[in-house]
Amino acid sequence: MLTIGTKAPDFALPNQQGETVRLSDFLGRKVVLYFYPKDNTPGCTRQACAFAANHNAFAERGVVVIGISKDSAASHQKFAAKHELPFILLSDTEKEAIMAYDVWQEKKMYGKVSMGLVRTTYVIDEQGVIEKVMPKVKPDTNAADILAYLDAAE
Repeated sequence: MLTIGTKAPDFALPNQQGETVRLSDFLGRKVVLYFYPKDNTPGCTRQACAFAANHNAFAERGVVVIGISKDSAASHQKFAAKHELPFILLSDTEKEAIMAYDVWQEKKMYGKVSMGLVRTTYVIDEQGVIEKVMPKVKPDTNAADILAYLDAAE
């Protein structure tokens, strides 16, 4: 995991419309960057829908929400349309940002060890510096936990 106070690695990835988005595009705004394993899986859908349900609360605070997985832009487009997701989803099929943010790690499930994306959220400040690291977040409470953090930090 990257640590608090570290400059957030920049990246250039396609969004759900196939347009290139860079983290540096959002300098001057706080960014919630959340990494999730896969579109349309139960936990990832609950997490995305929780961010969608709280979209206005993030917008009122001037915070940009960005989700990243290794799914394709086409998969993200379907996922966003199906669940009416009003925020940016980025496709990282080459694991560029996933590796830079150190979220591709060993996972254990049912006694089997494999490599995979560990559900992690970073809060990045207006200068592009990591302000908060939330490893192994819970899909159902991630959005609310971040809002509570943002309110406490003010």
